[in-house]
Amino acid sequence: MELIRGQVYRLKPTAQQIADLEGTAGVTRLVYNLMLEQRRTWGQRHKLGRSTQSAEIKTLRAEFDFIAARAQTTQKHALNDLERAFQNFFARRAAYPRPRRKYVDDSFRHDGREVKIRRISRRWSEVFIPKIGWIRMRDSYGGKIAGLEKSIRTATLRRDASGWAVSFAVTLEIAECATPLGQIGIDRGVAAPIATSTGDIYRLPAGVAHTDAAIRRAQKAMSRRKRGSRRYAKARSRFARLNARQVRRRQHMLHAVSRSIANNNGLVAIEALNISGMTRSAKGSAEEPGRNVRAKSGLNRAILASGWGSFATMLGYKLEERGGILISVDPKNTSRQCAECGHTAPENRESQATFRCNVCDHQAHADINAARNILARGINLKRRGNTPLLDAEGKALAPCEASTILSVAA
Repeated sequence: MELIRGQVYRLKPTAQQIADLEGTAGVTRLVYNLMLEQRRTWGQRHKLGRSTQSAEIKTLRAEFDFIAARAQTTQKHALNDLERAFQNFFARRAAYPRPRRKYVDDSFRHDGREVKIRRISRRWSEVFIPKIGWIRMRDSYGGKIAGLEKSIRTATLRRDASGWAVSFAVTLEIAECATPLGQIGIDRGVAAPIATSTGDIYRLPAGVAHTDAAIRRAQKAMSRRKRGSRRYAKARSRFARLNARQVRRRQHMLHAVSRSIANNNGLVAIEALNISGMTRSAKGSAEEPGRNVRAKSGLNRAILASGWGSFATMLGYKLEERGGILISVDPKNTSRQCAECGHTAPENRESQATFRCNVCDHQAHADINAARNILARGINLKRRGNTPLLDAEGKALAPCEASTILSVAA
């Protein structure tokens, strides 16, 4: 089975290479914004499209040396991105395309055939980028970079708060293997981001709370600086680095947990949560102001920090590799229903962590009890044989041959 996966490697460019990377990202961003403005002004009148604007890029390269000095492929990919953005807009899948901004959209893409890779030591390799040269690259996949060059479809170079990185979209051949026989239900929460029906509870790494405090201090320091000053830029850089560190920690935890679950279970049941609705602001309007706005905003931050949506996505494609299925079930009363006798009542949930059934006196951790109910509903849903949908969060999308997810309306 062939699948397309992304692999990210951290780069260590020289000062001259950093300038070249920034220059290529800047020219790519300029071309994108020029093509966007051209369509916004003349698009309907002249019926501009990808083929017409591709000729415009050739004219730009002929007239401006600083544009011609950068790789043409990156500019063609920028035009492809713009075409896709307009297609999504006209299909009402996205908002109107916005201009790209410096420090936010510092990225560009090359075709895989233009990229070369060579290994120089046990921990380091080099990647060749057209018009820039060989850039040192940290081999973070345990020496598996050998033979990667032949399977690269695209290479995207992107700058974040931690520096430059390259992301390879590679074609992987997944060997056929027996689907695991295990079945598990998963409850996603705030105090305990992941709780399973087998009794395991996964929490965020220990350093997250400490770094959260450092992020708040960095944000306060940034608010006291004058915008546009060097001290403000320094404080903003520290704030961005701390945020990037938190993202990496959370992503690592979610990847590790989802991989362990996918390797040991052929059926995984989760709740069909409407995360965008759950994290909507409670501010209200001037005529009808909201209530408990600060408390609701804190809850929203906690939900988003737990990575519920990312975890479901990771589970979906990792189960697909091993032939498993991900089932999303109706979340109603999963935390109030007894997993032993089925009695449902608000009084059963004594506290955030304690569940005690008023009928059979069954006691358990509230999240684990909910996970058991989720698993039971998932098994029943599978037996009923509902139509597979690529939908782990309650947003019904078109069926796909490679889909491994079942869903039921919440």
